[in-house]
Amino acid sequence: MAPTYRGRVLAYLSDDWIRALDRAVQESARLQAATAGTSIIVQTVVTGTPAGSTTYAVALDRGTNRVLPGTADHVDVSFTCDLPTAAGIATGVESAQAAFMAGRLRIGGDTRALMDNQAVLADLDDVFAAVRADTDFGGAHA
Repeated sequence: MAPTYRGRVLAYLSDDWIRALDRAVQESARLQAATAGTSIIVQTVVTGTPAGSTTYAVALDRGTNRVLPGTADHVDVSFTCDLPTAAGIATGVESAQAAFMAGRLRIGGDTRALMDNQAVLADLDDVFAAVRADTDFGGAHA
């Protein structure tokens, strides 16, 4: 059964929101198949949140996929940006490329791993769509 979040509003970057992303990646048979030969950890740090900053990691490991709160022990690629930029990217108001070119999104780690896994990361974006649809961004984007 496909994950559904309808009827439950999730606050952007909240623990419930991260758990919903985790559930979505764990339950996606399509993503499990797409990541069967993939191992990458992508960490996101969003600054300027009510907690100061919020960090979570997406771990795609040979079909076992998770989204975990906090800092990962090993990170292949990291993204760091402020809350309005993160929300703008998440809602499609702004592209990650435009934010990067404007200096509002910083990328660290092995950018080659990012390029090598573009298709899988696009699949990940599709999996997150159901969660995004029920996310309250609270006017966080610019």
